[in-house]
Formats: sequence, C-alpha cells, structure tokens
Amino acid sequence: MRWSSLVTLLVGVAVAGFLFAANDPAEILGLLAGAGWGMLAVIALRLPQMLASALGWAPLIEGARPGWAVLFRMRWIRDAVNALLPVAQVGGDVVRAQLLIRRGTGAVPATASVSVDLAAELASQFAFAAIGLAVLWQLPHQGAAADWAVAAAAVLGAMALGFMAAQRWGLFRLVERLAPKLARRSGHGEQAAMAGLHEAVVRLYRQPGRLWGSGAAHLASWLLGVLETWVALRILGIEAGLAEALVIESLGQLARSLGFMVPGAVGVQEGGFVLACGLFGIPPEQALAFALLRRIRDIVLGLPGIIAWRWDAMAAPRPALIAAGRTGHP
Repeated sequence: MRWSSLVTLLVGVAVAGFLFAANDPAEILGLLAGAGWGMLAVIALRLPQMLASALGWAPLIEGARPGWAVLFRMRWIRDAVNALLPVAQVGGDVVRAQLLIRRGTGAVPATASVSVDLAAELASQFAFAAIGLAVLWQLPHQGAAADWAVAAAAVLGAMALGFMAAQRWGLFRLVERLAPKLARRSGHGEQAAMAGLHEAVVRLYRQPGRLWGSGAAHLASWLLGVLETWVALRILGIEAGLAEALVIESLGQLARSLGFMVPGAVGVQEGGFVLACGLFGIPPEQALAFALLRRIRDIVLGLPGIIAWRWDAMAAPRPALIAAGRTGHP
C-alpha cells in the first residue's frame, strides 16, 4: 500500500468512526438488525447495475470483444477491488484492463477502452447528479443544506469535462512516453508497448455512436441504483419515495466519486449519505444505518469478486499475455 493511500484510508476511517460514535451506535445497529432478510433484496438489486455498466463498456472495445457474461465478471471484479482493497478508486479499472488483456485483447485497445469508458461513466454521473438536483428543487427540503450539493456537482462536471478534454487532446501521448520507463523500473518490460494509445483513444472519441451508447448504459446503471436505494430505505423503516431516493442516491454517489482518492471512499460515502438524507430530515442514525447496509452489500459481493480475480490471475496463460502486450493487437 502506498503512503498516500494509507494516509487517506486512516483519515476516512477516523471520519467514519467519528460519525458513528457521535450518534447512537446502538440505534444504528438496531436498525440494521431490523432489516433482516431484506438485505438480500438490496444485494440482488446491485447486479443489474453492474450488468448495465458492463454493457456500457462493451461498445468501446475495438475488435473482437468478450460476451456480456465475461464483461459482467470483469466489472464485478473491478467493483470488488475498488470497494475492498486499499487502493484509490481507479485501482479496479487497472485490474479490468489487465483482465481484458488476458482474454486476448491487445494492451493498447484494452487500455483505451477502459480509459474512455471511465470518462463516459463520469460524464453520465454528472448527468445523474444534475437530474438529482433538478428533482431536489421540486421537493420540500432544507434549502440551506443543499448548497454543498450544487458545489459538488459543479466540481464533478469540471472533472468530467477536464478528464475528457485531457484524453482527447494528448494525455495519453505522455502515457506512451512514460510507460516504457516505468515498466523497466518495475521489471515488467513486456507491458511497456503502449505506442499508439493516443490514436486509439482519439479514434473512439471520433465515433460518437459508441460514446453515446456507453453513456446511456451507464446512466441506466445510475438510475437502477435509485431502486436499490428506495428498497434499502424502506426495509430500514425510512419513509421515502422514489423521488427522495433519487436525490439521496445521486448525491451520495457524487460524494463517493469526489472522494476517489480514499480507498473504498471510507468516511466519504458515510458523510455523503448523512448530508443527503439530512436534506429530508432523516436523522443521522438512519442515514448511517443505510450507509452501513451499503457496506455490507459491498462485502457480500466483493469478497467472491476478489477470490475470482485471484483465481483468474493464477489460471492466466502467461505466454499469451506477454504476446498480446508486445503486439498491442488482439
């Protein structure tokens, strides 16, 4: 673990610990225990979201692409790494690029697809956050507390626009130059063949049909998360409709994305849901029970995902991986 990840993780744990200790831990745990078998519904409702995200990645993979079941597995592993391992929340995207390479896709098209998919997902989240804010202003809420949400959405929009512009106008030329040096230092020279990465990324941006298809699938994934949030709130005894669930989900996910440097968004996610729920007068204890339910969901789905990832790593055909990395072609 890098020092930066360790420091941000410790800060996040401290924030989460403070939030739970400052409220009523017994009430939080009691609410969670009362959810009972309803937790299984929350876990199950996460699966269609992952499938939609996997389908959003598919249009950006040039050449022969894996089937939807394989892409779903890769997305599942990606989410597991981001949720449970002490890495920044882009670590899972590195892993899914490696998994795609092991399936026979060249290093360049695999890296390009993951990079542009990440940008499309970020742009779709900004659209989701904008929808959430539009709905928020139509509902009774604590107006003064909503200012942070507007500011956070503006930051996310700037991040999405900046990331896409950087990709389009030369970020990966720098990656092409640095990749061989970094690979030699780490002793992984076979993974240094990134020549043509910039052209591969630009080629995807010149195909708006692929970009819009990816963005639409990712937006569908965000919207499916609203149903999961509504069910989770209901089984915790929180009276909230789909409109309130949409706002809470969009703003909670917004906070999580802005805390992308914190492993698992520990503390950031909890704080985001407390603030989002507070807009509708939902007490912190109920908001933290909801956040803890989401953590349980991540663990239940994530642990098998980590095991699947390590199993794939042990079973991967190393010669094929090296050949794909050198040629940069499927």
